[in-house]
Amino acid sequence: MTKYTLKSLNDIPKTARQILSDFKDEKIFALFGKMGSGKTTLIKEICRQLKVVDNVTSPTFSVVNEYRTENDEILYHFDFYRIESVEEVFDLGYEDYFYGDNICFAEWPELIEDLLPENYVKIEIKEAENGARHISCSKVNR
Repeated sequence: MTKYTLKSLNDIPKTARQILSDFKDEKIFALFGKMGSGKTTLIKEICRQLKVVDNVTSPTFSVVNEYRTENDEILYHFDFYRIESVEEVFDLGYEDYFYGDNICFAEWPELIEDLLPENYVKIEIKEAENGARHISCSKVNR
């Protein structure tokens, strides 16, 4: 398990670079954390580092957003917060995304954890009392 501490927003770029370096061959990133913990903010910075040219926003109402990079690569960003049943995820065709060759970021993955691929990066974000963020990343192999 790899751990990072963000004392301020200024630490996000360095942490995003480190996550991309530590998990450079990974495609699926599942971000766990309470509302407001910084999941979307971290994804935005990782996307910036990957040279995404689109506006990165939380797909809370659309469930999935598609982003393109300068090299015309496609990344997917999921937000499962509002799903009411796993059938919605099946209807979305999640397998095409999760088992394709594109990078996928998933917020609120605990709601669909059984549907995650056997291998993914689990990113847990916890907020400290002083406002700092403690991030732990580990590769999951089920």
